[in-house]
Amino acid sequence: MTRRFDRVMDRLVFRRALARWARVANEAAQMGLDSLRSQRSRARQLRRELDRVIHQAEYRLALPVIGATAIRKQAGTDWAWRPDLWKGQIAAPGLSSVPGRAQICDGATIFHDCRRSELTVRQIRNTREADVAPFGFRMDVFRFDGSFLSLVLDLPPEAAQGLKLRHLIRLDVIVEMEKPLEIFVRLNVKHGPNVEQIVRELPLTDEEVMVEFDLAYTKVNEKRIEKLWVDLIFEGPEMNQIILRDVTVSRRPRAEL
Repeated sequence: MTRRFDRVMDRLVFRRALARWARVANEAAQMGLDSLRSQRSRARQLRRELDRVIHQAEYRLALPVIGATAIRKQAGTDWAWRPDLWKGQIAAPGLSSVPGRAQICDGATIFHDCRRSELTVRQIRNTREADVAPFGFRMDVFRFDGSFLSLVLDLPPEAAQGLKLRHLIRLDVIVEMEKPLEIFVRLNVKHGPNVEQIVRELPLTDEEVMVEFDLAYTKVNEKRIEKLWVDLIFEGPEMNQIILRDVTVSRRPRAEL
């Protein structure tokens, strides 16, 4: 009952305040300068708070909704995952002059070997109709005097649980860039003291930008698999803006013949 009364009072107060500011706006052209100056000060204070509300509302209510977990999956997929960098808001959304090793958030780390870093990274909000992930990740690269730039993504423990040599591991990417460059994907599988590495180039000219890794062609000891991680390696990134709108990893067992 109390909450219902509060809602009714809120509506009445809002209507009165709205009517009052509408009246002030109508009278502003003929208002005395002292009164106009006072009303301007009040309006600016009110606008600051309204702008904060509008900013947060547009940020959180934009599509896709923050926290959305929809992932495009192939038939037979038994595990799929989107890294936190594309799923939810991170604590520090941006970095400039990124050092040679910089953790962007849990499970996502930038590596490069530039002597002087002119790399800026930022998490951005996806708002396009075609986007599935709530967030994207943008890298602005200016002068680049290093030999490599990579984004390392640690896969969760679930990726290794029940993983067999008959599995295909797939990485899907939605990427934009100012000018063409090559992007390679390296899958790392730690099994016992050894690490198996498989490298594929992302087919950026294809309509569907994805790579698959067939574990059957590796020397992985499936009984000793401990963890997996993925390196996204950017070749020749100088003077380029690269936006990763979405990154997802999934796995499915190969069809038995």
